[in-house]
Amino acid sequence: MYSFVSNRDCMEVMKTFPDKYFDLGIADPPYGIKQSGGQTGGKGKLRNRIFNHGAIDSWDFKPPQEFFTELFRVCENVIIFGGNYFNLPPSRCFVCWDKVQPWKNFSQCEFIYTSFKGPAKLFRMDNRIKGKIHPTQKPVALYKYLLETFAKPGDKIFDPMMGSQSSRIAAYMLGFDYTGLEIDTDFYSSGNKRFEEWTTPKPVDDSLPKLSEKDVQRKVGR
Repeated sequence: MYSFVSNRDCMEVMKTFPDKYFDLGIADPPYGIKQSGGQTGGKGKLRNRIFNHGAIDSWDFKPPQEFFTELFRVCENVIIFGGNYFNLPPSRCFVCWDKVQPWKNFSQCEFIYTSFKGPAKLFRMDNRIKGKIHPTQKPVALYKYLLETFAKPGDKIFDPMMGSQSSRIAAYMLGFDYTGLEIDTDFYSSGNKRFEEWTTPKPVDDSLPKLSEKDVQRKVGR
């Protein structure tokens, strides 16, 4: 199993891959970043990092069609967040992510496009994540669900816009080979740190618990 990532532009890198090199591509492209006051793009400093990044900002409401052409070319199958925003081939196997969202002025759910055949699916999980490092950060559990549902053992996974690296963490936890790209240097560094925190084994403290003075006196008294 390998987990390879690079701080490069996906539009340049995808052109170097042969046809159907990856078994499954998972992408979360920007869409509606400046729409509705930028709610989709997050808040504060995180949103400003998206706005001020020329390569992403130039895509504005959606990425160029060339991105999807290349993604479909290099991947046998694809999963695309916000699939209802883009010009994609017909599919009935959408995944509806119910965000358990309490605020009516925010999206209650998100449609995730897949190129697979089969009935539409529903995944329910709260999207309120503490300590986000990316404005459109998705839960690791969501990516695990998608991989467990659609990927086969031995599949090679590709994420051209890995952001917070939730997809990478999920692929690592499930034992999939993974290749990820991220154009933003800050997000790339933050994502690598997050991946290491998730995947580095925590030391086990097998030492005996320390006794308080009261415990010592109680034992001596006996």
